[in-house]
Amino acid sequence: MGWLADETGLEKCAANHVPLTPLSHLRRAADIFPGHEAVIDRARRFTYAQLHERVTRLASALAARGVRPGDVVATLLPNILAQVESSWAVPACGAVLNTINTRLERETVSYILAHGGARVVLVDSALLELAEAAIAAMDEGTAPEIIEVADHEAGFRPSGRHAEYEDVLAAADPAFDWIMPGDEWESISLNYTSGTTGRPKGVVYHHRGAYLSTLGQVISWRMTMYPRLLTIVPLFHCNSWCHPWMIPALAGTIICCRDITAKNIYHAISVEGVTHFGGAPIVLNAIVNAREEERMPFDHVVEVFTAGAPPPAATLARIEPLGFNVTQVYGLTETYGPATECTWQDRWDDLPQAERAAIKARTGVAMPMLEEATVMDDTMAHTPRDGATTGEIMMRGNIVMKGYYKNPEATAESFAGGYFHSGDVAFRHPDGYIKITDRAKDIIISGGENVSSVEVEDVLMHHPAVALCAVVAKPDETWGEVPCAFVELKEGEDPTEEELIRFCREHLAGFKTPKRVIFEELPKTSTGKIQKFQLRERARALPR
Repeated sequence: MGWLADETGLEKCAANHVPLTPLSHLRRAADIFPGHEAVIDRARRFTYAQLHERVTRLASALAARGVRPGDVVATLLPNILAQVESSWAVPACGAVLNTINTRLERETVSYILAHGGARVVLVDSALLELAEAAIAAMDEGTAPEIIEVADHEAGFRPSGRHAEYEDVLAAADPAFDWIMPGDEWESISLNYTSGTTGRPKGVVYHHRGAYLSTLGQVISWRMTMYPRLLTIVPLFHCNSWCHPWMIPALAGTIICCRDITAKNIYHAISVEGVTHFGGAPIVLNAIVNAREEERMPFDHVVEVFTAGAPPPAATLARIEPLGFNVTQVYGLTETYGPATECTWQDRWDDLPQAERAAIKARTGVAMPMLEEATVMDDTMAHTPRDGATTGEIMMRGNIVMKGYYKNPEATAESFAGGYFHSGDVAFRHPDGYIKITDRAKDIIISGGENVSSVEVEDVLMHHPAVALCAVVAKPDETWGEVPCAFVELKEGEDPTEEELIRFCREHLAGFKTPKRVIFEELPKTSTGKIQKFQLRERARALPR
């Protein structure tokens, strides 16, 4: 028997156990650093005391509109102040935050609002017609209430058709008592991801995972007090990798960036002193290829997390001398964003630039808040660390989602064997560092956004001239990858490439629409299965 065999009187109580939640970070920052700058949104600046009050007012306003603990509140917002505030205010009234991708088309937005059961949706004026059309397509009695966010600095004025955000805050209670989670397993957010099917799946996060992600990334990113984060990662994407919830833990400043351009990035770094940002490799390319008149000087090193696809070694070689230290991270919506990182080691410091860049492009190892990231074969056995044998990346730990909302079958399949199955194919180097070699789920990553080839194929098959089709990734200098469709036509049909692209654009978001359509007989196996690997080779050979 152990020396603590008798644990009488050692139970959990209010004095020794509090459910973990990122809400604690903002309450603490407002108490200790009330006058410190918390958020900058262009000409508007707010201290932690002011941010806390605005968040409290929004939480109060949502509760007054009938939002109860466990209800869903959605947003259709770019990277602006209201989106940052909703990150805190929605869970502060006990609700679940559903940030919707602003690049989606009406049908998918309508599906997400209905599937998630949103009671209220905050909508930027630029997206108001999209939201209204999506809600109009929903069943009667299920439509959420719209609160319009009129971004005056972007040139918008209230439409008058809905309650306006600032008016709502002004009329709300600044003394509203936040509803903190009674259990850290309670849901904090609902994020939809395409996966491999046409219908997006709802990924549910809990307060515990969000809290641990905020502290683990602080370690991985080597953050110290008062960081200044630029919101390049969309605030709708994995809750911007949990970064808005993280920054108050270090009394940092969130700098909103509505329009992601090289000029705006350089301005924020030079004028606002940005120290950190995350983004897809396309962002790195924009910085490297910025025109001289878009660049502004700065005299500090900017720490960058990049994900979505391994950054090209040539890009890394060009961007680091400009004052950026880039770290490759990897994760999925199902893992709260970043879950592995290419942790740098001192033994690599003196390697030639080409070798350093190749190492930095690795997928990496588990971040501190993830229990394990590994590569397994079809029998759930760990692959050898030989730099060659491939398998599937699998993960387990506290930053793996609760599951897919209203989809127990997909959840069980994803968690088979006690690990989360990523669907990404990789090998492990002798030192344990993972390197992705392929995407088993045929996901196309365009500008950091996932595109389901199955979804695009489904749309194409609805065209009356299409007999069979397959969609694969085509390399693109601007977006990394774009969808490319290979189509077999029905006998007697002769549509143009432009006609099919136009048809897809009517039913899909712009980034999901094929940029090329190739008419030819599709290669198939003896059983009729389309051989996509051949099509990928053909797509790679097309002019960029």
